Amino acid sequence: MTAPEPIGPERTVFSQPGVDATPCRVLVLFAHPAVHHSRVHRTLLASARTVADVTVHDLYEHYPDFDIDVEVEQQLLLAHDVIVWQHPFYWYSTPPLVKQWEDLVLEHGWAYGREGTALHGKRWLHVVSAGGGEQAYQHEGHNRYTMRELLAPLEQTARLCGLVWLPPFVVHGTHVLPDEEIARAAADYVRLLEALRDRTLDEQAAASAPRLNADLDAIIRSAP
Repeated sequence: MTAPEPIGPERTVFSQPGVDATPCRVLVLFAHPAVHHSRVHRTLLASARTVADVTVHDLYEHYPDFDIDVEVEQQLLLAHDVIVWQHPFYWYSTPPLVKQWEDLVLEHGWAYGREGTALHGKRWLHVVSAGGGEQAYQHEGHNRYTMRELLAPLEQTARLCGLVWLPPFVVHGTHVLPDEEIARAAADYVRLLEALRDRTLDEQAAASAPRLNADLDAIIRSAP
């Protein structure tokens, strides 16, 4: 299948937050092995596709046999400033193709290691859905750990590669979520993607948030 065309050369970004008005190039890596069963992800994905300067790359569509084109994936990463992973939360982790992608694409000497600096300074975050409600992801809840704690291996992967980790955007309770709540989550997703593109996300304020969509008004600045 044809991969999304990389957009432009690699760039250094976010050196002067709030000052540089050049739009960021945002890449959404979408991974859902059964998206036709997911009301939430179908809606989120359709919303992401409406945002200008956002490239959506459906991994299961491109690699149904898990035969990942490493060069294509690396060029996509180099061509974008912000990498957004959109996927369901499977067994406290990711769908299997995401792990395959990490194992192959994040090569030693390219993504990490003494000379592996290709991704340094880019932003990295996860947009995830979970069947359980937010109260289930607390120390006293059914899952015993917070979502941020359960995502720690992914956070450390990003940090090892010199990426700047941002808290996740989490849609909870997806099994019983009414349509109006899904629509609200999709609208918030669009706001977040636009803020990432326009450099209006206050990363200092966002850093302490349990999830980015807990209070978008508190972490999105007015455009300069």
